[in-house]
Amino acid sequence: MSPHAALTPDTLAPHASAAHAEHYDPVACKIGMWLFLFTEVLLFGTLFIVFAVYLTLHHFDFASGSRQLDKLLGAANTMILLTSSLTMALAIAAMQRSNRRLSVALLTATLLLGLAFLGIKAHEWHHKFEHDLYPRSATMLANPYGQQVFYGLYYTMTGLHALHVIVGCGAIVSAMVLIRLGRVRADRIAFIDNTGLYWHLVDAIWILLFPLFYLIG
Repeated sequence: MSPHAALTPDTLAPHASAAHAEHYDPVACKIGMWLFLFTEVLLFGTLFIVFAVYLTLHHFDFASGSRQLDKLLGAANTMILLTSSLTMALAIAAMQRSNRRLSVALLTATLLLGLAFLGIKAHEWHHKFEHDLYPRSATMLANPYGQQVFYGLYYTMTGLHALHVIVGCGAIVSAMVLIRLGRVRADRIAFIDNTGLYWHLVDAIWILLFPLFYLIG
């Protein structure tokens, strides 16, 4: 091949495409994630304000509703999520040191802890449904209005939080796949780093939900 042939557009196109595919901007990724997390804070912050207002108006009924929740299950889920935050942080640290195997193992532990949280929450919800304690049920409608509001907020806020845990678990699985494929590595860590930020936010929200719903009684 002549020197001129090596510089033809047809020859350069694959290289240009490869360079475009390898574009990586960790700063933009981090800014985008922080903006997204800010919207999540606004969403849950609004719900926390609504809770505070109704708690002031119906403190006795909220306390009565709180006493019907299982504090041991709530505390167990709190410990599970706190532990998952630790394993997530260790997974990121392992990836920064190019220890792919350890990072995947720690992400797997984080995923299992997240699934354990969801399992306990599903068991808790199932128990409440068995006792006819859910919005618009006959038993619920017979309760004082304040308790109806309490359970309405309980299902709304813990359900929304559980949905975020499910999304977080999906992101963890994606991170593990990308590590296996070599798309996430020590010099390209933005995805797992942002996954960790999201997971820590989910954990922080639960740390606020636990005392609000389980301990005010």
